[in-house]
Amino acid sequence: MHPPEPPTPPSRTTTVAIPVRALEGAKSRLGAVLDAEERRDLVEGLLRLAVDAARATPGVGDVVVVSPDPEVLAVAVAAGATPLLQRSRGLNPALQEAREAAVGADRLLILPGDLPTVTAADLAAILAAGDGAGSPSVVLVPDRHRRGTNALLLDPPEAIDPAFGGDSRAGHAWLAESADIRFVELTGILELDLDTPDDLLLAEAIRREGVHAD
Repeated sequence: MHPPEPPTPPSRTTTVAIPVRALEGAKSRLGAVLDAEERRDLVEGLLRLAVDAARATPGVGDVVVVSPDPEVLAVAVAAGATPLLQRSRGLNPALQEAREAAVGADRLLILPGDLPTVTAADLAAILAAGDGAGSPSVVLVPDRHRRGTNALLLDPPEAIDPAFGGDSRAGHAWLAESADIRFVELTGILELDLDTPDDLLLAEAIRREGVHAD
């Protein structure tokens, strides 16, 4: 007789939280190169891209879009995400609400909704880094300037409080260190977020390179 197979450990579930402020008046810093309707279309397209990537990532149990804007939430529902109407004001309070809604999740992946290159492979790499770090841990993906945070994996969801804004990369690292929680910084993916005309030009260059590579 062969010995019984060891039981398969239960898979760990991850909730992805995508905060989006509003469609109307979004991305005003791009106003010099895009009109209001173009910026609105851009934000909607980026949100759909983020939701699609998250839903295609193994290990993701729920994708929550948190926003005070009913139009954003309608787009989220159409894309297959769970809508969460934000009751508070500000980005970090919105993420606190998303965390409270992530009942039963082992981890929370905070994913800004303005990442033009996001893919399921990128998100899987973040989850794999979290697997390697163990629990509790914090995995951070910095922006291309190494100041902001373009993705943040919290294991467990309450590992640290989200501290987006300003030099959030340093802030999240400090919070993890203060809590004696392992901190992992993952580079080489998701470096670009769309805030300025320069970001938009870089995103277009990356898109053209991808087309030519195909």
